[in-house]
Amino acid sequence: MAPSPAQAVRGADVVLTMLADAEAVERVMTGDDGPLFAMDGDAVWAQMSTVGLAGTERLAALAAEAGRPYVDAPVLGTKQPAEAGELLVLASGPEAARERCVPVFEAVGRATRRLGEEPGLATRVKLVMNTWVLELVGATAEVVALARALDVDPRVFLDGIKGGPLDSAYAQTKGAAMIEGRTADASFPLALAHKDSELVREAAAVRHTALPMIDALAASFALAEEKGLGDHDMAAVVRALEA
Repeated sequence: MAPSPAQAVRGADVVLTMLADAEAVERVMTGDDGPLFAMDGDAVWAQMSTVGLAGTERLAALAAEAGRPYVDAPVLGTKQPAEAGELLVLASGPEAARERCVPVFEAVGRATRRLGEEPGLATRVKLVMNTWVLELVGATAEVVALARALDVDPRVFLDGIKGGPLDSAYAQTKGAAMIEGRTADASFPLALAHKDSELVREAAAVRHTALPMIDALAASFALAEEKGLGDHDMAAVVRALEA
């Protein structure tokens, strides 16, 4: 423990940020007692938050202005994989800086995908992967909501796909949580899932790509947040659909 971020980073080889969004990262790194200018001269900034395209550009520019090596290294995984050190790390940035981050990546992750020298490439890959995760949760929620509307036990669906080519461990886990109402204990908070869906929408708009499923899902996340479910697991999106 350290009394301030600036004091925490002194003597560190790697400074890791993993916070809710780009604004939080920027405030911590550059605010009063911010560590960006207190880092040792050759220390690497491993930025592991999910911050989207614009956020990554802004943070990488801050690092460049301060003369700090910057590695873009968002992770894929939720609470349980994080606690077990089994996240998937996506890393891009200068090779020498990435190599210095290897002990950090090995401590938090089961594997690291080295994606080249370009800062921001890892963030783009993360947005692609998040789209799949978010839409899988959304599709599962719609199935559960429809099953209940048709007076069908939604467990019939989960049992029906179990062990087959359409099965997914994630759908089984989130589907069971939806059916049993176990969303208060968040593996990944709905508010952050909503934030991530908006980052995907932002990236799609910049590249003139239509993602109607993500648009609809973001609206459902927003409705669930309005109902006070932001701190619940993202599986709570089913409550918005059923409402």
